[in-house]
Amino acid sequence: MTDEDHKGTDDRMPQLSMHSPIGDLTLTEEDGAIVALDWGWGRDQDETPLLRQACDRLDAYFDGAPDDFADLPLAPHGTPYRQAVWQALRAIPLGETRTYRDLARQVGGSPRSIGQANGANPIPILIPCHRVVSTQGLGGYSGDGGLSDKIYLLDLERAPIPARTSQDA
Repeated sequence: MTDEDHKGTDDRMPQLSMHSPIGDLTLTEEDGAIVALDWGWGRDQDETPLLRQACDRLDAYFDGAPDDFADLPLAPHGTPYRQAVWQALRAIPLGETRTYRDLARQVGGSPRSIGQANGANPIPILIPCHRVVSTQGLGGYSGDGGLSDKIYLLDLERAPIPARTSQDA
C-alpha cells in the first residue's frame, strides 16, 4: 500500500493521558480493551468511555481508594508464558506481595524468567507487577521512577515492603 491508500484512515489506537503522583501516565486502548500503560504524556489524546473510566479509577486509587482493577478489560500483547505470568500477577490480592520464586513455583519457569516477564509487562499498575519482590529485598521495577515508584505503590496499598539490600540499589 502507498501513502495515498492510507489517506482518510486512522490506524491510531485511542490514548488518554493523566497526571499521577508517580508521573504522567498514558493508557492505550485497542478493540475495547486496555493494551498499554506507559509513563509519559501521549502525543494523541482520544478519550473513550473505557479510557475515561480507567483514568478515573486510577485517580481514585492514587487518592487512596482500594481498587484491584479486576473488572477492567485488559489485553496485553505477549507470549503465552508472559500471559500466564501476568494472569498470576492479577491474582495477587491488593495489599499483598509474592516473591519471584513463589510465582515461578506457581506458573513455571525460574525467578529470573518471572522477572523478565514482569519487566515486559505492558500494563503496569493495572497488572500489578509492583507486588512481586525478591526473597532478599525489593527486586526491581521498570517504572520511570524505578524502585521509588514500587515503594510508593506498595505503601499506597499498605503492602509489606521488604528491607532493601545491596542488590536493590
